[in-house]
Amino acid sequence: MGNAWSRWVQAPQSVRLRKVLFQVHLWTGIGLGAYVFVICLTGSVLVYRNELYIAFSPQPVIVDGAGASLAEDALERAARQAYPGHEVQEVRPGETPNHAVRITLTRDGDRIRRLFDPFTGEDLGDPLPLGYRITAWTLDLHDNLLAGQTGRRVNGVGAVFLLVLSLTGAVIWWPGILRWRRSLTIDRRADWNRFNWHVHSAFGFWCWPFLFVWAVTGAYLSYPAAFMAVVDYLEPFDPTSFEERVGDRVMYWLAYLHFGRLGNRGIPGCGSLCNDTTKAIWALAGLVPPALFVTGAYMWWNRVVRRWLKTGPAAS
Repeated sequence: MGNAWSRWVQAPQSVRLRKVLFQVHLWTGIGLGAYVFVICLTGSVLVYRNELYIAFSPQPVIVDGAGASLAEDALERAARQAYPGHEVQEVRPGETPNHAVRITLTRDGDRIRRLFDPFTGEDLGDPLPLGYRITAWTLDLHDNLLAGQTGRRVNGVGAVFLLVLSLTGAVIWWPGILRWRRSLTIDRRADWNRFNWHVHSAFGFWCWPFLFVWAVTGAYLSYPAAFMAVVDYLEPFDPTSFEERVGDRVMYWLAYLHFGRLGNRGIPGCGSLCNDTTKAIWALAGLVPPALFVTGAYMWWNRVVRRWLKTGPAAS
């Protein structure tokens, strides 16, 4: 045991466990790369989703018209003519006569909302601005992979694999007692292959806490019941006690930690400035996993694919 530990401290590359974990890290990263790329890029954007929703919030659409506006039944006919097979569920006039009318239509359980000219019955388009719809689409992609509850469950599995990726990365990062300081920085004078490795190693080390937190909180947001079951097992709920359980406080923080929204959450000195700072840090850190995927894929290409192309499948 002592000899194995000494080898790990001095020359971890010779330890069999590290070689196994390296393979786990390599193939998990390759298999998970595109997923992590998309999830982290959308996550960086969605750190500011509240600000985006406010910036793109719907505004009344003003139309030019003279005379009397169309009656409600005439607007319904115009809507049904524009969308055959749909039923009108709601007609909502604007606040003033020259504001566009919002009409909700349904068909086979699907619902659409459109704006109509109150004077001509012309379809004026979606009531939500394009930026608002893109933000909502990005949120659905990040949370549910555009697949509802099925996508959310898949997201939870992806978060577990991200946890495996971060833990194995933390283990294989250790280069040995004599070289660990060099793995904290990037040598810009190195050749391209070595520079790529330094970027992967240094970025992975400094952003490891973010990756770990995102993996755990991502799993929680997908499977909250499983986390609460663990809390209930470790700290059974007492209906006679009014004191909040430690586990409940931890669960409360997981959702806010995921997007870095820490302002006004009871942290001393963490007001709006702190909230803006943490969100900026979270957004920038969210760009690191895609960089890790690109640099890792480049190393995989050099070590595996290029070697395979040179020697052929028989030699590999």
